[in-house]
Amino acid sequence: MSIDNTALGTIDGGLTSAEVAERVAAGKTNDVPARASRTVGQIVRANVLTRINAIYGVLFAIIMSTGYFLDGMFGLLIIFNSGIGMIQELRAKRTLEKLAIVGQARPTVRRDGATVELAPSEIVLDDVIELGPGDKIVVDGVVLAADSLEIDESLLTGESDPVVKHPGDQVLSGSFVVAGGGAYRATKVGRDAYAAKLAEEASKFTLVKSELRSGIDKILKFITFLLIPAGALTIYNQLFNVNESLADALRGMVAALVPMVPEGLILMTSVAFAVGVVRLGQRQCLVQELPAIEGLARVDVVCADKTGTLTENGMRLSEVRSTNGDASVSLALAALARTEARPNASLLAIAEAYPDDPGWHTTAVAPFSSARKWSGASFTDHGHWVLGAPDVLLSFDDPVRAEAEQIGSKGLRVLLLGQTDSLEPLGSARAAALVVLEQKVRPDAKDTLDYFASQNVTVKVISGDNALSVGAVASSLSLPNSANPIDARNLPSDNEELASVLQERAVFGRVTPAQKRSMVSALQSREHTVAMTGDGVNDVLALKDADIGVAMGSGSPATRAVAQIVLLDNKFATLPYVVGEGRRVIGNIERVSNLFLTKTVYSVLLALMVGIAQVNYPFLPRHVTVIAWFTIGIPAFVLSLAPNNERARSGFVARVMRMAIPSGAVIATATFISYMLVHTKASSEQSGTTALITLMIVALWVLAIVARPYKWWKVALITLMSAASLLLFVLPFTQRFFALDPSNNDYTARAIGIAAVGIVLVEIVWWVQRKLMPPSVEG
Repeated sequence: MSIDNTALGTIDGGLTSAEVAERVAAGKTNDVPARASRTVGQIVRANVLTRINAIYGVLFAIIMSTGYFLDGMFGLLIIFNSGIGMIQELRAKRTLEKLAIVGQARPTVRRDGATVELAPSEIVLDDVIELGPGDKIVVDGVVLAADSLEIDESLLTGESDPVVKHPGDQVLSGSFVVAGGGAYRATKVGRDAYAAKLAEEASKFTLVKSELRSGIDKILKFITFLLIPAGALTIYNQLFNVNESLADALRGMVAALVPMVPEGLILMTSVAFAVGVVRLGQRQCLVQELPAIEGLARVDVVCADKTGTLTENGMRLSEVRSTNGDASVSLALAALARTEARPNASLLAIAEAYPDDPGWHTTAVAPFSSARKWSGASFTDHGHWVLGAPDVLLSFDDPVRAEAEQIGSKGLRVLLLGQTDSLEPLGSARAAALVVLEQKVRPDAKDTLDYFASQNVTVKVISGDNALSVGAVASSLSLPNSANPIDARNLPSDNEELASVLQERAVFGRVTPAQKRSMVSALQSREHTVAMTGDGVNDVLALKDADIGVAMGSGSPATRAVAQIVLLDNKFATLPYVVGEGRRVIGNIERVSNLFLTKTVYSVLLALMVGIAQVNYPFLPRHVTVIAWFTIGIPAFVLSLAPNNERARSGFVARVMRMAIPSGAVIATATFISYMLVHTKASSEQSGTTALITLMIVALWVLAIVARPYKWWKVALITLMSAASLLLFVLPFTQRFFALDPSNNDYTARAIGIAAVGIVLVEIVWWVQRKLMPPSVEG
């Protein structure tokens, strides 16, 4: 769009280069970062200064003070956890920032009398910024020129009706243009702008505000409080009941406390999120809010537009059917195609078909609005002409309207060219011609819809086009429930009644922006997790209210600004990969959480049992470190990156604990029994080894359960971890290093026998869980 200099006045040809340099030097710039991503320093601090590292740091210092340096191996986890977390988040940060630059809205600004596209951060105070349909207003300002300019301020005020702006009116950052065009002068930039702080907060690279993260945080807080009484009981028992030396008592306390902390759970969560961002980035998908990855895993309804989603964005003029023999039809179409500075796809197709300017002088313009569904103009000596939806512009009984619906039922877009007495033509236009446009169905649309159907994700096609036309396209793609499309003008306004209709039908035409928003709300009222896709300014409100807003990269700046996900490649076919990545991340985090929390449960219970029985703690800190390596740490890292397509559900903490508590109780009981049966007859090394054998076997079986259903690589992983565990007890070096003594075959046989009973009990727990509630994750 280019606003004529004469409309703005000669002074409003924009700032000169010297004036821009002067304002930059004075700091009068729009210095709000495009993405408020964490700095490298913040990432380092966030990964080093954690609750887990603080606990491990204190325990590591205690062990170092006793002189048992080999038992401080768990201290390496501080470096390992922090290092991997930082590396993955830095990778994600680089990926996000590169994609954010590609997907960034670039407003058109007047500089030195010419128009240039600039990044929002390059705007300075007093810049003249041009506006067209779909443009986001990036800084506060005052309107200089307006051509039927309508601004939607609903994201700021909550009022959905567009506001007509005139020269001298104020515009606020965070609003967007729904119709018309114009220009405004920037009066507040940077952090002074109305929506700057809000936008900065909304676009932060964050790992919080999700059910998953909050659930894990609750678990960690509970465990932190549990450590104090557990540590006190253990050291009291070691000092006063068992009469150990202070150093040995401290070593026993550390050995009891270290496995209570699910040290890798936060790491695995951070890594899974960050790797998800990088993987999606490789598919040209920009994740603007990380919690969106979790939301994607829960999506069960996708609301999609027809244009740009199921069909290509571009259109081609197929034919023009004159209805009254008026020879000026082609001239009127050519004139209308030139009335809007930023024509939509329909006007572009018409302009391509009629390249010659008829020279009609325009006296008034009604720009296209998705709420009105028509545009028009008044011409000197040629009257008032409108172009838009036949069922909006014509009376109900007009035969041309029936003809238009018959053409539209074949999947074509049909517009009416009509004449009116004024630019308020609802139901009163005189038909001059039917303009038939063709849209090409995307070649990958059917495969995408088939994928969602196979994953039990319902697709609703919600379009502003004629319902029969939308239904024809949807039916050609075999979309379920597409046989009976509904005209949205006949939809009930009551939220409950609307939800009932949405449950039964899949295709809706003539939907207004407000109705799209109501549809999202109605679906959510039925406990659906809704993803909304869109590219036009008419989709903004629905995108904002949906659980997950997905915008096309070629969409309007306002659409991209409110969406959590931006498909920079403009392909609807990318969405299955996006949903699949969300499921992989959340499903795998839940899977490995079972491992970490089972360890926490059996560690707490074992410490209590030992304290009540007033016996030595069976393990050394080095023992619990190696248990964590082979039964949890390495397997969890591999499992967290595995494929996973099962839709996630809410109730993460309760579901994980239902598996972790009984499994942990079985392991703790089996280990305690194995230890108590030999500890009075054997040396501390032999009794500890016997208990360790039992614990390792049952813990590896829990790993085998969590890894189900099996695939070759999962079987290989379990086999490798089992073999590594076996070598601990077989190799002379590892026997000495880890203070193990499996030389008594009778004790070893007892350990294996008790472990077998433990395996049976854990299996029973798993089968009961499956009967009571189907598993939430399958891989």
